[in-house]
Amino acid sequence: MTAPAVTPHRPGEQVGRDGFLQSLHAEWTKFRTVRGWVIGMMAAALMMVLFALLAGAGGDRKGSPPVPVGPGGGPVTDSFYFVHQPLAGNGSISVSVSALKSSIPKGPGGLRPGTVPWAKAGLIVKESTRQGSPYAAIMATGSHGVRMQDGYVNDTAGPPGPVSAESPRRLRLDRSGDTITGYASTDGTKWTKVGTARLSGLGSTARVGLFVASPPALGGGGTAGSVSTATFEDLRTQGGWAGGNWTGGQVGAESPGFAGYPDNASGSFTGSDTRFTVTGAGDIAPAVRDSLPTGGHLRDLLVGTFAALIAVLVVGALFITEEYRDKMIRLTMAASPRRSRVLVAKAIVLGAVTFVAGLAGAALAMTLGRRLAEGNGVYLFPASSSTELRVVLGTAALLATASVLALSVGAVFRHSAGAVTTVLVATVLPYILNAIPFVPASVSKAVATVTPGAAFAVQQTLVPYDQVASNYTPYYGYYPLAPWVGFAVLAGYAVASLAVAAVLLHRRDA
Repeated sequence: MTAPAVTPHRPGEQVGRDGFLQSLHAEWTKFRTVRGWVIGMMAAALMMVLFALLAGAGGDRKGSPPVPVGPGGGPVTDSFYFVHQPLAGNGSISVSVSALKSSIPKGPGGLRPGTVPWAKAGLIVKESTRQGSPYAAIMATGSHGVRMQDGYVNDTAGPPGPVSAESPRRLRLDRSGDTITGYASTDGTKWTKVGTARLSGLGSTARVGLFVASPPALGGGGTAGSVSTATFEDLRTQGGWAGGNWTGGQVGAESPGFAGYPDNASGSFTGSDTRFTVTGAGDIAPAVRDSLPTGGHLRDLLVGTFAALIAVLVVGALFITEEYRDKMIRLTMAASPRRSRVLVAKAIVLGAVTFVAGLAGAALAMTLGRRLAEGNGVYLFPASSSTELRVVLGTAALLATASVLALSVGAVFRHSAGAVTTVLVATVLPYILNAIPFVPASVSKAVATVTPGAAFAVQQTLVPYDQVASNYTPYYGYYPLAPWVGFAVLAGYAVASLAVAAVLLHRRDA
């Protein structure tokens, strides 16, 4: 009898898949059976929660004056000197701005002439003198020409250039129902339309008139702000004006966003009929991080990410360097000759575990920290639900990707001390530099652009505005890269490091 033919075994695709699944299972078994690594991940999540509770408990239950909220639901700065009359129904107002001069503090009790780029003087239509109420304004500015602004966040550029007695700028606002249109002219004959705003809820009677605002010269450089004085001439009105005397006063003097007048200065207006001189301070704009003396944003509740990052970097590096130290790497490579497959399996297991730990820590930190902060009177800049979700998921992804970077560096160095030191310098040092307020803005922005620390942009919830002078640096929560672009920088480092580690694993002896 002839024996049946026996087909020799050939490794195939199915075996390859089984081999990879076996590698995943083996790496997961290694991770969960080493108590120190499991404790490290749990500690990372708990530290995020602990730091969030500490941040939330740092407030004062007495609180501070309420932050004005604009028509869009966001926090605003709404403080300026207002000379106004009621306008019932439709009408228009025009005026010539022939001077706009500013002064800034030069020391205790002193002022010096200076340039405040976003000093504003012009015409405004406002629903009421209540802070945060709808408005539209056309204005001359210190260094940005004529602008039309409305809703606190909308800004439209008009004719450029400063105003002076030799080169005055004539401004006009027309009201037709809820529609406000702004114009500018050099001679009062030929008008250029600057912009149009639609003010929902303006009401039949609005407050309309002249205004002057003067934000802090450096966007928050102290408790005393700047002060500006404007000269208005040839004031003309048409439509349903009540007539009588003009009323002047400072809007929002008690607002937390009002920097206040410098010593020996105050708001005022003089003149009547067609010519006025108005002095004012403050700003009409969206609130930014350093425009409020108290409060913070969601990133402040996630300050524990720094401590969690250190923990996951250490665990990530040890996940492979410990095998080199104990010579267990030889058994691992013998069981799975495809070394790159072992490295990928380790990266998947480590990244998945870190992501879950980071997700739990970030979600609890945000939830518990915010409740405690609000209970202690700490103001937090509002953020949409989608933004909050992005922050939580992004923080978890940041930690997971950083752990894979640490794993890759560990495979390259094969020694714990060198690997841990390298990833800490590359990832944690940028965070520390951006947490120091006196680091030059150019340095902090460069660090947050080209280093793995760029990934912290996923925690950004604040929006910079061109029409608001402020410290838009990582220290205040403003990153130069978009959230997911910043994360992509860290991911690029992790992928490149993983590729280098895979090549070296093939070339070296285990």
